[in-house]
Amino acid sequence: MSTSTPRIRSRFRSRATAGLTALLLPLAAMVGLATPAEAATSATATYAKVQDWGTGFEGKWTVKNTGTTSISSWTVEWDFPSGTSVTSAWDADVTSSGTHWTARNKSYNGTLAPGASVSFGFNGAGPGSPSNCKLNGGSCDGGTIPGDNPPSAPGTPSASNITDTSVTLSWTAATDDNGIKNYDVLRDGTKIATVTGLTYTNTGLTAGTDYSYTVQARDTADQTGPVSGARAVHTTGGGGGGGGKVKLGYFTNWGVYGRNYHVKNLVTSGSASKITHINYAFGNVQNGQCTIGDAYADYDKAYTADQSVDGVADTWDQPLRGNFNQLRKLKRAYPNIKVLWSFGGWTWSGGFPQAVANPTAFANSCYNLVEDPRWADVFDGIDLDWEYPNACGLSCDSSGPAAFKNMMQAMRARFGANNLVTAAITADASSGGKIEKTDYAGAAQYADWYNVMTYDFFGAFDADGPTAPHSPLTSYTGIPQQGFTSADAIAKLKAQGVPAGKLLLGIGFYGRGWTGVTQSAPGGTATGPAPGTYEQGIEDYKVLRNSCPANGTVAGTAYAHCGSNWWSYDTPSTINGKMSWAKNQSLGGAFFWEFSGDTANGELVSAINSGLG
Repeated sequence: MSTSTPRIRSRFRSRATAGLTALLLPLAAMVGLATPAEAATSATATYAKVQDWGTGFEGKWTVKNTGTTSISSWTVEWDFPSGTSVTSAWDADVTSSGTHWTARNKSYNGTLAPGASVSFGFNGAGPGSPSNCKLNGGSCDGGTIPGDNPPSAPGTPSASNITDTSVTLSWTAATDDNGIKNYDVLRDGTKIATVTGLTYTNTGLTAGTDYSYTVQARDTADQTGPVSGARAVHTTGGGGGGGGKVKLGYFTNWGVYGRNYHVKNLVTSGSASKITHINYAFGNVQNGQCTIGDAYADYDKAYTADQSVDGVADTWDQPLRGNFNQLRKLKRAYPNIKVLWSFGGWTWSGGFPQAVANPTAFANSCYNLVEDPRWADVFDGIDLDWEYPNACGLSCDSSGPAAFKNMMQAMRARFGANNLVTAAITADASSGGKIEKTDYAGAAQYADWYNVMTYDFFGAFDADGPTAPHSPLTSYTGIPQQGFTSADAIAKLKAQGVPAGKLLLGIGFYGRGWTGVTQSAPGGTATGPAPGTYEQGIEDYKVLRNSCPANGTVAGTAYAHCGSNWWSYDTPSTINGKMSWAKNQSLGGAFFWEFSGDTANGELVSAINSGLG
């Protein structure tokens, strides 16, 4: 330990031959050993996380000379867990060997007078915190107790009683071989309080603002251990960020299979910090009831530590696993996110006609499933994806124009005012089209908002074309069908009496395409659907941005002609334009289908977030 370092060095010297001394000196220099006055007992090194932006963070080490003589050089060493690393550094030379990291002073900041301190910083990637800190080969705490190890990290704090200006934090205790003295509470990497208990209420915050909290334990020798995991907090009020705009994404339960897309990807991509809501898709509608869509993916699949949101593996006997448990962990880390369970969708909309024959019984079944005690805390409401009420889709429905309104009224009555009740609805604004078939305005009084599916207007389901953007914002000369645009859909719904603030603009995180196309401009003929990874005629944005980059725009949407293939899709640039349009229309926000189509760094989610402001 720190006090034994000088004795070890003097013992080696007494036994060393000249040759052995020559071998040992580079080793001594490598671990930063100089004279006994410069040993770690006369200096401390402390760590703080200055910023955390989801996909990375900024860390800072501070070295302080607590002794009575000057220090001429310093070396700080620490371990990061696998998956966490330093990507760049300043005011120190930082190297690594595996998961072990070493920082050495620059030529201009190695000398520290008694009482002086110096800091160096770095940018990092990954979720981990440093451990096993050493300063000049000894303990980083400057303590003099042989064998006194620093405390462990406290548990990641939980957040409760979040208001416009305050939040209450709680955490589980750290451990230490000689006892815990107190805890430092850090907000956005800066210490704001030191407490002896396991809870702290931070007041004086700003409404509608994001904060990040960590906790660090201090032992009886004043050694600090690694910081806890970070807890993101978004205070209420203040417009909620983005002027209160909804930023909602669909997460599909089947994405955990072939797509290998999991809830943790929302964190690693940085998307979790840029959204307000998640629609979990899909639950089924069968025999007049809401039912489970995929039991294994929903609540049974076991996650390993590296796949899990919080780095903790599932156990065989825990009561809830799968996506539901991962969403629970996500909400603990990002308490401003609300999760809704979506039922239906294109394939399962055929179950709604039977269900709405008795809307009260249907609503009761949905409530009992969503509020099942095993996962009631995961969900904040329900989303009904009945895509073709009183119209034809995969099947046809003749339940009448009032059926949708009756369903929404029953859902609101059962779920109450404290739960969200929403619906995904058609964007077919053609003359005599699907919008005209249903009383969406009458139902709007019971809904928090509608997800208007302003995509899939055109595609290779018309195998020979003409080629057209599948998500046009506005009409254009040569559009194959009048009324098949976002602007037309929003205008028709407004004209019916649906408030603009209850309408969300839909964005597809994928493209639709044809093959056998010779014409670059829209309107060309085709021979069939272009090849796609999972389905012909459809491809994720994350693939298309590289395989067939956009080379034109039409009606506010990008298109690309690559060889004989023709694709249309949205890009960060076109999304920014659509978000500007949505704000000018006073819409409630935007939603997208679905997360896994985005890039690993979430560039489309970022575009929605920045576009809505």
